[in-house]
Amino acid sequence: MGRGHRVAALALALGILAACSEQPPAPRPVETEVPEEFRRTDPQPAVPAGATIGTPLQERVATIGLLNKRNNIAQDLTMKPGETRRVGDVIIALKACERTAPWELPQETGAFVQVFVQQSGNDQAPFARVFSGWLFKESPSLNVVEHPIYDVWIKDCAMRFPGEEASADSPPPAPSPRSAAPRPTATPTPAPTPSEANQDTA
Repeated sequence: MGRGHRVAALALALGILAACSEQPPAPRPVETEVPEEFRRTDPQPAVPAGATIGTPLQERVATIGLLNKRNNIAQDLTMKPGETRRVGDVIIALKACERTAPWELPQETGAFVQVFVQQSGNDQAPFARVFSGWLFKESPSLNVVEHPIYDVWIKDCAMRFPGEEASADSPPPAPSPRSAAPRPTATPTPAPTPSEANQDTA
């Protein structure tokens, strides 16, 4: 082998080693188009009592957590009720979200979610519904999406209640004049002198 061939082979080997040492890019979730059958408007689920108080349902914004346990990729989906999102072979449909009023206890945040999963690697396979129900932030074990690959949970439901705007924007009340005025201090009574004491006893 000539000198030129050896130099070319060495350069090729070094190029291969350099390419092997580079780290592959981290996988990222890719949102794709939602199939037509999932764009239909389904009847809204039954919502808890008092759900009509505060922000109208169609104006609320929920944050839904989605975890792919196969590649450990987690992401947040910001959705409004009635919206449907697809990430790979999973479809998330948000039907409603609700938050307990500030004057009620216990505080709870929930979302009615439907989860559909397609058989991995088969684009022609139909989506099977694996979950349909309410998910609760403060009580995640109350209702769980049971699937070997995907985990879905509710993180927040952004909405406001009557009175929250005023309490958040108004400054704290000024102290009343009575409470702001200093409390008077008692003046000690002077003790009588010996001559005054003798006059009292006389």
